[in-house]
Amino acid sequence: MALISFRDLRKFRLFVLGLRRCYLARFRGLVMDPTATISLSSRVVTGPGPSIVVGEKTLIAFKTLLVARRPDGSVSPIRIGARCFIGGGAAIMPGVTIGDGCVIGAGAMVTEDVPARCVAAGVPARVIEREINVVDYGRFDYADWIEYQLTGKVGPGKGRPFDPETAPRPKKPLNIPLRR
Repeated sequence: MALISFRDLRKFRLFVLGLRRCYLARFRGLVMDPTATISLSSRVVTGPGPSIVVGEKTLIAFKTLLVARRPDGSVSPIRIGARCFIGGGAAIMPGVTIGDGCVIGAGAMVTEDVPARCVAAGVPARVIEREINVVDYGRFDYADWIEYQLTGKVGPGKGRPFDPETAPRPKKPLNIPLRR
């Protein structure tokens, strides 16, 4: 009996994600850019037509709830911009627009629009940080610098060279032990 490798499981997972994406687009009215990702455990409540639109290079994490249908049955579209991250367990309510480059905290309930380049968290979600810089999938631009400071190296597969001298740094001091 041969064991299944993780590589085989990854291929199967990508296949299942592709099937789910097709199902959500065809039967649930979810319009996603091909580079966007939605977790298998995310839930979508939509109405007729394209009621949820997700921008490019956006990541919607596990157990996220996207609700475009109001209790009276009417539909208010949800718009999620490019390069966003929606944290696990977050709920996006009807009629909400999330701007480009936003990060929504885990467990947040977003009931109002979130402007571009902001971090929002809490129940109900409030903007807690403005004018942030993110790269693909809502990853902070200084995340590689922090990883280098903590471990002395940057993880493989980032697809970009890393120079610790010229890399973006956080605007505020961080409460983590850094390398000297």
